[in-house]
Amino acid sequence: MKRREFLRTAGGATAAATAAAGTAAAQEGGGGAQVQPDFGGYLDGVDGGYEDLRGQSEVTIEVGASGNGGNLAFAPAGIWIDPGTTVTWEWTGEGGGHNVVASEGASLDSGAAVSEAGSTYEYTFESGGITKYHCVPHEALGMLGAVAVGDDVATISTGGGGEKELHELGVPIQAHWVGSATILGILVTIIYTFFILKYGESPNTGNTGGGE
Repeated sequence: MKRREFLRTAGGATAAATAAAGTAAAQEGGGGAQVQPDFGGYLDGVDGGYEDLRGQSEVTIEVGASGNGGNLAFAPAGIWIDPGTTVTWEWTGEGGGHNVVASEGASLDSGAAVSEAGSTYEYTFESGGITKYHCVPHEALGMLGAVAVGDDVATISTGGGGEKELHELGVPIQAHWVGSATILGILVTIIYTFFILKYGESPNTGNTGGGE
């Protein structure tokens, strides 16, 4: 290999290693992960979704929305609101009779299950905290909901939307090890280049430095 070709190859390898280190650092930074209230697993596997509705004074939740094997969902099932927000549950008329009853937290109780479309139930959340609720006839089918109020609630990071970390794919490796290996590779390349430039190339390369 000629000296000029070697330098060109080494430079490209160094640039590629630097780019890889930057990618690893960006992925370790979260990749756009979102923060949402920690409902303690209450909504795991439940249809209906989640919405951050802070900043709104009034919000509406559908009762009997599509989900959980039929029209057996609250939509959105999980919400995050400010203290003083009024939540209105509005029946779609689908999925049979539903109601809204608290499992813990605020005293939600819409009464007996109803099925009439347009029926509503309102509650204003004045205090912070998390309220979990359900539809009594369809609780076992996953018709659950939860309301987080205020900024002083436990939260978790979810999603990210970017590429998964290697350890998330089952590879036991951390991003800082990737960065350390990249830096070591760059140092070895620089040292090797220094010796090539200072002492010339080995006769084994087919070019003893007498010319190009």
